[in-house]
Amino acid sequence: MRVALHSILKPGAEVAYERDHVTIPDELAASFARVGIRDWTIWRSGADLFHLVECDDYAAAMAALADDPANLRWQAFIGPHVERFVSAGDGPEGQLLGQVWRLAEQRDAVR
Repeated sequence: MRVALHSILKPGAEVAYERDHVTIPDELAASFARVGIRDWTIWRSGADLFHLVECDDYAAAMAALADDPANLRWQAFIGPHVERFVSAGDGPEGQLLGQVWRLAEQRDAVR
């Protein structure tokens, strides 16, 4: 599954966030693989961050990472830059942006 997320940086945190998020720790990447996260891309526009996550099951992955030591260390490190995730509801499912359109799906529907 592919999911999109939107988070917002704290005012003035843009440079520090990009500096600190050049890489993630190898142990966190291993945790991501273990919980079924295959890829995670982040784009920034001003203080807005847009995430594309490719995973088996986003809610299950977030639940598995909730008490993962590598993830807890990462959140303590990177979290101070982030004001919040935009959410329309409770839990990980509430963070997901609704897909409007995708070219590949349109092409596949024609075939």
